[in-house]
Amino acid sequence: MTDSIVLATDRHLKWHAFDPIERVLMLLCGVCLTGFTASTLIDVVTREVGHPLLSLQEVTSAFFIYGIFIGSAVATRRNDHLFLSAITEQMHGAIRRVVEVFNRLVVLCVGLAMVVFGWQNFLTGFGSFRMPSMLPIAYLYIAIPVCGALVALFAFEQIVNGWRNGFAAPQGEGPARDVGI
Repeated sequence: MTDSIVLATDRHLKWHAFDPIERVLMLLCGVCLTGFTASTLIDVVTREVGHPLLSLQEVTSAFFIYGIFIGSAVATRRNDHLFLSAITEQMHGAIRRVVEVFNRLVVLCVGLAMVVFGWQNFLTGFGSFRMPSMLPIAYLYIAIPVCGALVALFAFEQIVNGWRNGFAAPQGEGPARDVGI
C-alpha cells in the first residue's frame, strides 16, 4: 500500500498537488459524520431523560450541512458521483473524449453556479438568525460557495488531465483502492 489517497486507476486524471486537499476533505467528512452521529445521539438521550438541549439541533444541522457539501466536493475529485461513468466506460476514442469533457464541463458550470449563487445566499444569510444561538444563518450558507469552488477546481483538473492523458484508465490498472490515509 502506498501513501496515496487516489485510486491507481484515476491517478492519470489527478495532480499530486491536490492530494493533500483531498486528504483534508476526507478527514473533515469523517469529523462531520462523527459529529452528526454523536450530536444526534446526545439529542435523543437528553430528550428521553427529560432535559433536551435545544442547541444540539443547531450543531446537528451544521455537521449535516457541512458534511454534505464537503462530501460533494471530495466525491467530485474521486469520481464517486456527478459523472455518467457507466455510459462513458463503454465508449472509446474521440467520442469518449467529447462525452467525458462535456460531462465535466457541466459539473464545472454547476460548481461555478454554486460559487456565484452560494455567495449571494451567504451574504443574505446575515439577515436571518438561528434559534436559540442567534447566530446568522450565513455560517451555514458559506459551505455552498466553498463546495462550488472545490467542485469547479476538481472538474477543471480532470478536464485538463483527461485531455492530456485520456480519460480511460491505463491498461493493466485494476480497481484496487489505494487509500492509505
